[in-house]
Amino acid sequence: MFADAFAWLVDPVNWSGGKSIPVRVGVHLLYCLGAVLGAALIAVPLGLFVGHTGRGGVVLVGGSNALRALPTLGLVTFLYLVAGGGSAGVLIGLVVLAVPPILAGTYAGIQDVDRGVVDAASGMGMTGAQRLWQVEVPNALPLLVGGLRNAMLQVVATASVAAYVGIETLGRPLLDGLRVLDYGQFVGGAILIALLAVVLDVVLAGVGRLVVPAGLRLSSRGRRAGARSSGAKPRRRGEPAPVESGGSTA
Repeated sequence: MFADAFAWLVDPVNWSGGKSIPVRVGVHLLYCLGAVLGAALIAVPLGLFVGHTGRGGVVLVGGSNALRALPTLGLVTFLYLVAGGGSAGVLIGLVVLAVPPILAGTYAGIQDVDRGVVDAASGMGMTGAQRLWQVEVPNALPLLVGGLRNAMLQVVATASVAAYVGIETLGRPLLDGLRVLDYGQFVGGAILIALLAVVLDVVLAGVGRLVVPAGLRLSSRGRRAGARSSGAKPRRRGEPAPVESGGSTA
C-alpha cells in the first residue's frame, strides 16, 4: 500500500495540470489560512474582552462547547447549499470550526496571568487598557499561540471535506481513491495532509518563539518547575491568596 502511495506521489502526471498536487496543496493552504485568520479576528477580541473583564465566562465556555459539537461536514454542506455554491459556505464552516480553540486559548491565557502581576500594574497607575495590552496580552501569548496552532491543525485535517462540494483541496485524492478503490492514491493524499499539518505547526511554533519574549518563556518554565516541585499551583485571577498558618508561642 505504501509502495503504491509513493508511486502515486512521484508520478509526474500528478504534478502538472489544473488538478495537480501543487494546485491542490495551494487551495488547501489558502482555505486553512483564510479560516484561521477569520476565526482569529472573531475569537481573539472576544477572548480578550471576556478574560480581561471576567464577564460572560459561562456563556463563552458553553458557546464554545456547542460550536465544537457541530458536525463539520454537515455544516459545510448546509452552508454551501444556502450560499448557492461557491467557496463562501465552506470557508464559513471552517471558521466556525477554528473559533473554539482560539477563543479558549485567548481566554485561558488572560485568566492564567498571575494576579500579583496585574495588581502590581494597577498599583503603578496603569489604566485597564494599559494593563491589558502591556501586561496581560504579553503574558497570555504562549497560550494564545497554542490556540492558533490547535485551530490550524484541526482546520488542515478538516478542510478535506471541501472536496465533497467540488473544491479541489487535498480531500479530492481521498474521495477519488475510495471511489475507485485506489488505496495508493488515498494513502498518498492522507500523507500530504499530514505533511502540510506538520509544516504549518512548525511554522506557527517558530512564530510563537519570535513573538513571545525569551524572558517570559524562561519565567513560565521556572514557574511550572517550581509548582511541580512544591505541589503548589500558580494564582489565577479571582483566586484568594493562600493563607499560611503558624503555631503560636507562649
